[in-house]
This record gives sequence, C-alpha cells and structure tokens, in this order.
Amino acid sequence: MSIQIVEVLNQSQRKKFVDFPYQLYKSNKYWVPPMKGDELGAITPEKNPAYDFCRAKFWLAYQDGKIVGRIGAIVNDLWIDKIGEKIGRITRIEFIDNFEVVKSLFEVAENWLNEQGMVGVMGPLGFSNLDHSGVLIEGFDRIPCMASDYHWDYYQGHIEKLGYVKERDWLEFRITFPDEMPAKALKVAEMIKKRYGLKILNFNKSSELEPYREMIFKVFNDAFVGLFGTFRLPDRLVKFYIDKFFPAINPRFVKVMLDKEDQLAGFLVALPSLSEALQKAKGKLLPFGWWHLKKALEKPKEMDLMLTGVKPELQKMGGVSLLMNELWNTANDAGIKFVETTGMLEDNKVAIQLWKSFDHIQHKRKRCYKKMF
Repeated sequence: MSIQIVEVLNQSQRKKFVDFPYQLYKSNKYWVPPMKGDELGAITPEKNPAYDFCRAKFWLAYQDGKIVGRIGAIVNDLWIDKIGEKIGRITRIEFIDNFEVVKSLFEVAENWLNEQGMVGVMGPLGFSNLDHSGVLIEGFDRIPCMASDYHWDYYQGHIEKLGYVKERDWLEFRITFPDEMPAKALKVAEMIKKRYGLKILNFNKSSELEPYREMIFKVFNDAFVGLFGTFRLPDRLVKFYIDKFFPAINPRFVKVMLDKEDQLAGFLVALPSLSEALQKAKGKLLPFGWWHLKKALEKPKEMDLMLTGVKPELQKMGGVSLLMNELWNTANDAGIKFVETTGMLEDNKVAIQLWKSFDHIQHKRKRCYKKMF
C-alpha cells in the first residue's frame, strides 16, 4: 500500500500529530501520555519561544487513509553555534512497525535538513535538553517518569537499518532510599558545609520558592551548558519553562544550596511521581485528569528526580550529595522510599557516581543517533 507524507501546516494537523501516539500506545501499559496541551504548544510557533532561534517542520505519514507515523526536524542555531557544525535534529518520532513507513518519514526530514544546509543529523532531540530526547533501547517493562519517554522495542532496529549509529546514551536509575542515612555520610556532609560555607534551604510554600525561580535556571545554564545536546537557554525560553514546570512543583521537594555569600550555588528539583496519574488522565486535565494529578501530588508514593544543578566549581566537592541528603530527609518524612531519575548522559561520571551511595539499579537506557549526509 502506498505511503503518503503530509507536512503539518495548521492547528488541525498539529492536533493529529499530537494525538497519534495515543493510538499507537493504547494497548501498552507502560507508556505515560504527556499532556496534550503542552505537546501542542511545543510545536506551535506562536507559543514556543524556541522558535526565536529554531526552524522546524513536522510531517505525518498516512497509509490507507490512516495515520501510521510522524516525525519532526529542527535546525537549532544556538546549538549549531555551540558545536561548530551544521547538524540538524530529528524529533518526536513515532511510527508503526513498518520499515517503509519509517524510511519515508526519515527521508522527508533528512531532505529538508539537507536543504537547510545541514551536513548531518542527530536525534531524537527536542528544541532543548528540557524537551524530548532519545529513543528507548532498554527498559521496555518499566513505566518512565513524566520527564522521560517510552518507545516500542522495534524502533532501534528500524533506525539503525537506515544507517544511523550511536552518538550518546542516557541512563536512568531507580534509587531505594535507606531507612537511615549512614552516620559517616552525615558527618561528611557537615564537614563539606563548614569547609565551603554552604547551607541548604527547604521550602513549605510556593511563595517561599518564588524568589529563586530565575536564579535556579541561571545555575542550570552554568551547570549544563558543557554537556552534550545543551546550549545556554535564552531568557524567553527560561520563562517558558518556569511557567510550564513550576505550577506542578511541590515546594517541599525542592532544595536550594547557598554559598557563603548567600548566592545560589546549586539546586535540586524533585516531584511526586505523576506517571500513573498521567496514565489515568489520558493527556487531559478535564473532566477528571486534574483530580488524578492532585491526588498524586498530595499523597506521593514515589518520587521523580527532575533536575539537579550545581555550579561547576562545586560539582566535585560534594554539593550534589548535600542536596540529596536533604531530599532524603523530606522523602523519609513523607514515607517515600523510591526515586526515579531522568536520563543522565553515560559519560557524566560525576552525576552517576552519586548513586553509588544508595541502593540503586540502572534500568533504562535511551539513545541519540547520528547520521552524516
């Protein structure tokens, strides 16, 4: 049967683009649906400030009148300036188990990127490192946290058949918090605080956290800018992410570290796990999606570690350990034993080393691929 590739040009087509995964994964008990409003906003130029420095196109694949796949392509000028090479991005790939469909989708995305002057492509990567990144290649029997992604196990084979090779992997961990922190760990934490004049702030109300929102993203930029796939987020995009993420944050699970001059030196943002609540909400707040999310936020059973950032000069001095110790206190008081991490680059040894202090398993792996034209 012939395959038709249609460019997404209007809001009706964008909604079909966003809706397709809900059909693709309707029989899968592990897939966690994103909120449709967020996904629609991300691919709508008037709503996403990333379009200030990005060009993007999206396509749908049809077969026998039915949508059977989708793909996007992004030219991110800030990232290209950083890496010094004209590499485009593929993004938001979803498709049925049919190689001809996959081939048709990737060809149209690659051709457009080539026309834009790109010499190759990486992906899946989103508009930024706070957007969808990577394709799942390990952990198909695990529910991802809300900031991660799930894919069918046939994706890897189809992508590699097209000539794509591994560029980088992200690893995800499941941590079991101890009932009590070892006395040695607590003693070391106090020594680090005294040596570097550090202190940790805890919050009970969103209003208490308010003054630190922009400062958190400043440290985020400093801490992440050297990592793969990242670039310094402009102010308008920072505000976009603040407005997107902070309303869902429970301030008890945010930790801020100040240096001896009371300047923000690090942060940790965790969130009660919303994965099961999002499955029940089916991508919508109404009519009852808000209720499932509210219950998950108020009575958490598990926790997702969303973001951790520490000024580069403190990253090897135990700053992240201080933040994790404080998070353990809060989790212990709330009766939370398990923490899911988001993806960590496999070569980010400083971050991965941290989990050796806790009972943990590495249970998921996502991959970014590369192909030169």
